[in-house]
Amino acid sequence: MKHCYINGIGCVSAQNTTDYQTFLDGCTELQKNVVKVFKPNYRDFIKPAMIRRMAAGVKNGVVAANIALKEANIEKPDAIITGTGMGCMVDSEKFLKTILDNDEQFLTPTAFIQSTHNTVGGQVALGLKCKAYNVTYVHDATSFESSLIDALLMINEEDNVLVGGIDEIGEHTTNMFKLIGYVKADDVINTNTQGAVFSEGAQFFSLSNKKNSNSYAELVDVAIFDTINTALVPNKLIDFLKENNLNIEDIDLVVLGNNGDVNYDNIYKNLQNGILKNTAQAYYKHLSGEYNTASAFGLWLAANICKQQTIPKIVQLNNKVTNSINNVLLYNQYRGKNHSFTLIKSC
Repeated sequence: MKHCYINGIGCVSAQNTTDYQTFLDGCTELQKNVVKVFKPNYRDFIKPAMIRRMAAGVKNGVVAANIALKEANIEKPDAIITGTGMGCMVDSEKFLKTILDNDEQFLTPTAFIQSTHNTVGGQVALGLKCKAYNVTYVHDATSFESSLIDALLMINEEDNVLVGGIDEIGEHTTNMFKLIGYVKADDVINTNTQGAVFSEGAQFFSLSNKKNSNSYAELVDVAIFDTINTALVPNKLIDFLKENNLNIEDIDLVVLGNNGDVNYDNIYKNLQNGILKNTAQAYYKHLSGEYNTASAFGLWLAANICKQQTIPKIVQLNNKVTNSINNVLLYNQYRGKNHSFTLIKSC
């Protein structure tokens, strides 16, 4: 297996994260239960005539992809791999509403064409005139990790791979999530309540089997589990590390996907207070919000921490101090399912 390095990152999120030369500058904890992205200047990346035809998620994906490629100094990747849990929700809802409003007659196909899950990957490829391998993974909260696994395999055959995670907020779907308790209904600062703060985002990573002077970190391994007994998560974590010739003591930082949902954050807390109690801990969904590919924001955070060799106070979960940050482990799950481990190390 060839080494896989993160050489460029584009991040569009609820925070102002599009400038890759800054890191968490001015970021604050989210104060609403549903938060849209901090809109970048789309005109800097997309032709004005095309902007009005694109849904928000597509625009955010195109922007993030272009930023990642620019930072890595890559004009055209050898593969484009995307992950999305819900796809292009805005256009999907728009098309379904049109069906109802027009009694299933005289429908324009535009919203339907742009509602497919692979729209973002297709639009990125069209903009770059890239005819290379292009695949989209739709695996709920492990959609992004599934893309990373494919990218790790692809990097053995190609020099550069562009991989990303994208999800957007759809008004009707979000209202349904509120009704069934997926979205917090009260003060979002109170973590002892049901549901999570929901948001949207697009994160792209330019991966290469060649390291350069601006490389963030090395992507070492990724593992996903659909349904497992949550009591066995510590065992799965230890097994994952053993497969990479590591022990718990070798992990300098763990980045966790705590989202404030009282029904499921105990899965993280069992690790925090158990086998990881002596490990420096960080979290990120109080900044990014929850969405199916929010773990991509977590990887953005972890990669920047590796490069900067510092853990910003706003993401610290405990007061453990580490002199150097070499091995970083990410763990995420959503509502007790779709567990994932991602291992990166500084380079």
